[in-house]
Formats: sequence, C-alpha cells, structure tokens
Amino acid sequence: MNTKRLLDTFFEMVSVDSPSLDERKLCDYLASCLTELGFAVYEDDAGEHLGGTCGNLFGYLDGDATLETLLFSSHMDTVEPSRGKTAVLHGDGRITSAGDTVLGADDLAGVAAILEALRSIREQGLPHRPIEVLFTIAEEFYCRGAGRFDYSRLKSREAYVLDLSGPVGTAAYKAPTILSFTVTITGKAAHAGFASKDGVHAIAVAAKAISSLQMGQVDDETTCNIGLIEGGTARNIIPDRCTLKGEIRSYSHAKALKQIEHVKRIFDESAAISGATAELEPVCDIEAYETGCEHPVVKRFESVCSFFGLPFALTPTFGGSDNNHFAKHGITGLVIATAMNSCHSREEYTTVSELEWITGLVTALMTGTAET
Repeated sequence: MNTKRLLDTFFEMVSVDSPSLDERKLCDYLASCLTELGFAVYEDDAGEHLGGTCGNLFGYLDGDATLETLLFSSHMDTVEPSRGKTAVLHGDGRITSAGDTVLGADDLAGVAAILEALRSIREQGLPHRPIEVLFTIAEEFYCRGAGRFDYSRLKSREAYVLDLSGPVGTAAYKAPTILSFTVTITGKAAHAGFASKDGVHAIAVAAKAISSLQMGQVDDETTCNIGLIEGGTARNIIPDRCTLKGEIRSYSHAKALKQIEHVKRIFDESAAISGATAELEPVCDIEAYETGCEHPVVKRFESVCSFFGLPFALTPTFGGSDNNHFAKHGITGLVIATAMNSCHSREEYTTVSELEWITGLVTALMTGTAET
C-alpha cells in the first residue's frame, strides 16, 4: 500500500461534510474514485425516500471467477458535531479532530481502507476476486440507507462490513434486533386548581406505566428503555397529552417482539384505569442476526488475520450496522474492526498503524491472498 496516499485520502474525506442525509459531496467524490478504478457504478434513490441529498453508492468490479464474489461495505455519513471537521496528525501516530467535532473515522477509516486496497491492487496489477462495494447513507439513523437498497443487484452472498471499534482483527458475529417505539397517551385537559376532578392526567398515566415496566436489562439478551417524554402545556393545566419514545434491543427477534407487546399491554392497562387512551407505534429498525463461527466468511477472515500475525477475535455487539440488513437479505457477513476509537465523541481517534493494518486485511480479502 501507499501510506501517504492512504492518509491523504482519509484527511481529504474528513474535510468533506457528510452528516446523515447530507452525504452528496462525499458520494460524488467516491463515485469518481470508483469510476476511475474501473468499477461499474450505480447510485440508488434511497435519498429521495429518506429526505436526503443522495442515495447509496454501489460499485462492481469483475475479477477471477474462481474466487467468491465478496461485498465490502462502509457508510458515508458521520454523527454530529461533524461540520467543518479537520484531521490532525500527532507525533505518536494518532489522528484526531481539532477538538470541536468528531473525527469521522466512523466510518471514513473503512472507506479509506477500501479505496487504498483497490488502488494498490490496480497499481500493482494484483489478481483479485470479483469485488462489490456498497457505500451507504444514513447508517447512523438506524441503518435506514441500507434498508432502502435493492439487494437483487448483488452477486455476493458474503460480506465484510468495515464498521466496528476495537483492535484490528476483531469481528462482530452477531447483533440485536432494535425496535423503536412511540407511545401517545391522550387524557383530558382541565384547570388544575378549579376543576382538577374533571381532568385525566396523561403524564400521570405515563408515570404509572413506566413504574410498572422493567427498564434496562430485561434478561440476558434483551433491554428496554424509554428515553424521551414530553407533555403538558402549562403548570396550571392538567395535561391531556403525553408522548414517550423508547427502544427495545434483543439478540432474539422473537423476544423483542414479545417485549414490545408487553410494553403495549402495560400502557393500555394504565390508560384504561384512568379513563385515558394509549397508542403505541412500533418500528423495527433492524433485525437480529448471528453468523456461524465456522462459516467461510469467518474462517477466511481468521486466515487473513493469521497471515498478518494479528490476533483474531470474535465478539457479539449490542449495536446495529448495515450487516443486519445484509443478513435479512441472505448475505452472510462479519462486521470488522476498522481503525476507529472513542466513536461518537470529540475524543474520536485513529492511528496510522491501524489504518495500515485494516487496509492490508482488506487487500488480502480482495485478492484471496490467504486462500492460496
């Protein structure tokens, strides 16, 4: 690889604003890069459906048909605060932001590794497998971009998603279902001083329901949380409306569905006692998956780690990624650690050595080095 080119690419992309649903400039940059590398490039209409400025970017490059076609994926969006990002290289090899934004290594480290691997392969004329690349939008918004992609376009049945923190060589093999929900409680407004008996207190109904629910860890696979509550119009008015937002996560999709039904029942019962109504609207953001530890997508990654002398480790994650959508559409994948640390904070950083390691791993996976 060319480390200077790798770093230049990373620094250049960091300087491009690409918050969720406003990834247009980065998408255009990546489309140009893939086209220059010989890819057939396609941008879908996910952005139109989600209210964004661009769609998911897909590319295909033909290769050695005796090797499995593989999908390599990273997302284009970064969490806020991200506008005006600047990457700073320190003497010890750490790369941080200037301190007033995130760095964007989540997930630009993955994007940079994919691009440098492809450029190195082309520059050196290395034989490679058929390669598919998918750069998604709005991953930080519960993976909504990947949820809009047309998976019939893919030849790949296996994928490597570059979107995990931790030491390079680590991979997540399972992730949870995430159910978001909104509860709207409707009571009856009345003056709190003169006509309190005439009112139905929506916030009190919500409080009673919450006190009957187990927040946090429900069992060893499942969590439940209500993180937002809004209601009321004035201090002296009994609130006739209260809205709550929460989420359920579970490694078992069935358990997640069972828990949302439990939440609905508790709110319905609390509302009925007081003469209010409760309406729960659930949204399944992503569905749980688990990749078998003996699957070829795992064994191939383990072989590549061994080839480079990197410690190999499989771990569960309780966060979602685009791989949840891939699994739902019959693509077996791993989410691999990608030179990103302290993500979603102003303390986010990467290192030159980590960027080199992940680029080397991706190059080996693309060329089938550890399979020969």
